[in-house]
Amino acid sequence: MAETGEFAPDFTLPSTAGDITLSKIAAGRRVVLAFYMEDRTPGCTQMLSALQGEYDTIRDLDAEIIAISADSLESHDTFSDSLGGCPFPLASDADLQVAANYGALSDDGKGMVRAVFVVDKDRRIMHSIPWFQPGSTAQFFEIFQALGLE
Repeated sequence: MAETGEFAPDFTLPSTAGDITLSKIAAGRRVVLAFYMEDRTPGCTQMLSALQGEYDTIRDLDAEIIAISADSLESHDTFSDSLGGCPFPLASDADLQVAANYGALSDDGKGMVRAVFVVDKDRRIMHSIPWFQPGSTAQFFEIFQALGLE
């Protein structure tokens, strides 16, 4: 698992907003990396809906969100549409390499777990939630605390 204080592994992934590279996005603002298991599943829908609902607040805190799963871009587009349009990119980590680099793989190594990493402008991990539970308001608030909201 990528740990607080470590450099966040860089990556480039295809996404609903085109190819995205962490180092390019983090050069201008902090980044909330939200790994999730699968498009259109109840827990993951709840997770992304919550982030979507607080997107303006996260942007006001000088941060961007990147949501990552192994699903295809076609699946991401359909999922985004079901959410009413997602304002942040949904990235496709089809070979699970980025998830592996962050330690966000399931025990069997065949899928992802829901995990959140807050990365600063220097690409250091400011905070990590290795087993994010979408219904946990305490965990959700940890993201905002890491971004400086009191």
